[in-house]
Amino acid sequence: MTTPPHTVASPRLSPAEFRRYALFYLGYYGALGAYTPYIGRWVSANGHGGYAVGAMLALWYGGRILAPPTWARQVARSPAPGHWLVAGCALALAVFAGFTRFDHGLMLFVVMGVFALFFNAVMPQFEAMTLNALGTRNHDYGKIRMWGSVGFLLVAASYGWLLDRLGNDAFIWLTLPWLALTAAAAWLHRADPPSPAIDPGVARERLWRRPGTRRLLCTALLMQLGFGPFYVFYTLQLQAHGHDGFAVGLLWAIGVICEILMFWQAPRLVQRFGAHKLMAACLIATALRWTLVAFFADSFAWMALAQTGHALSFAAFHAGCMRRMAELFPARRDMASAQGMLYGFSGGIGGVLGAGMAAFAWQHGGGAAAFVAGAGCALIALCVHVATQRFARSVPA
Repeated sequence: MTTPPHTVASPRLSPAEFRRYALFYLGYYGALGAYTPYIGRWVSANGHGGYAVGAMLALWYGGRILAPPTWARQVARSPAPGHWLVAGCALALAVFAGFTRFDHGLMLFVVMGVFALFFNAVMPQFEAMTLNALGTRNHDYGKIRMWGSVGFLLVAASYGWLLDRLGNDAFIWLTLPWLALTAAAAWLHRADPPSPAIDPGVARERLWRRPGTRRLLCTALLMQLGFGPFYVFYTLQLQAHGHDGFAVGLLWAIGVICEILMFWQAPRLVQRFGAHKLMAACLIATALRWTLVAFFADSFAWMALAQTGHALSFAAFHAGCMRRMAELFPARRDMASAQGMLYGFSGGIGGVLGAGMAAFAWQHGGGAAAFVAGAGCALIALCVHVATQRFARSVPA
C-alpha cells in the first residue's frame, strides 16, 4: 500500500524513539519466551496432567478476552495512558511472583488468572501506541516487532538447557527478570501523550460493523485455534519423542530465528504481494507444518524443517493482520479499540478454544491427534479467507 498523494507520510521514528518501542517488545516477548514453551513443562513436572496444562493456557488466553476492553476503557478516559501501561506491567510482575509459593491446588489457577488479566491488558494498548507513532509508515511495524522475537529467541533457545540443569523449579525465577524488564521499558513510556479516542464500547460496536472486520477476525481466530496444540503441548510432544532440553530449545530457536528474518522482510512482502495473498500462503504453510509435527516428531530434521514454517505461520501472518488493521482502521482514534477487539476475539476466544481443543485431543489421542486438529483448523481458516477475499476488495486499501 502506498501513501495517497494527498497524505503526508509520517516521519521515521528517531533512533531513541525506536529503541524505546523495541525495548518493550524485547522484554514482553522475552517473558513469553519463557512462559509459552515451558509453562507446560513446569506444570507437568509438578504432577499435573494434560487437562491442567490446558487449563493454564486457557486462563492465559481468557485474559485476552476480559482484560483488553476494560483496560481500553480506562486508558481512553485517562490523560496519562502511559501510567496505565506501567501499572499493568508492574502488577503482572508482582502477581507472577506468586508462583514461587503456589504450584498446586486452586491458588495455582488463581495466580494464573490474575496474571493473565494484567499482562494481556497491556499489549493491545502498546500495539496501538506503536502503530499511532508510526502513522502512515505502518509497514515499518515489523522492524520494531522483530525485537520481541529477539527476546523470545534468547529465552526459548536457552531455557530448556537451563531447566535440565537447574531443575524445573527454576522456571519462575528465570522468568521474573524479563517481567521486570518489561515494567522498566513501560516506565520509559509513562509520559507519552494520549491518542485521540472515543468511548471504547461505542468504538467496538461501530468498528465491528465495518466491512471486512468480521472476516478478518474469523480468519485470525481460526489460525489461533490451530496454534493451540503448539502453544500448549509442543514442548511435551518433543519430550515424548525423545528430544532433550537442548534439542527442544534449539527447535524453538530455529522457529524464532526464521520469525525474526521474516519480520525484517515483512514490509517488502506486504507491499509487494498485499496482505490477502500473503495471509493465504501463511495458512497453507501452517497446515503443512502441523501435519509434520503430528507424524514426524521423532525426527529432529523434520522438526527443524517444520519450525522454519514459523516465518510464515506466525511472523508473516501477524504482519499481514497488522496491515489489514491499518487499512480497515486508518483513524488513530480507532486503533486502540480495534487492537483490543482483535486481541480479545482472535487471540482470546481463539486461544481459549485452541487450548481446550488441544487438551482434549492430547488426553484422548496424544500428540498426533492434537496437531492433526491444528492442521484442520488452518485449512478451515484458509477456506474462510479465500471465500471472502472478493468481499475484501471493496475495503479501501
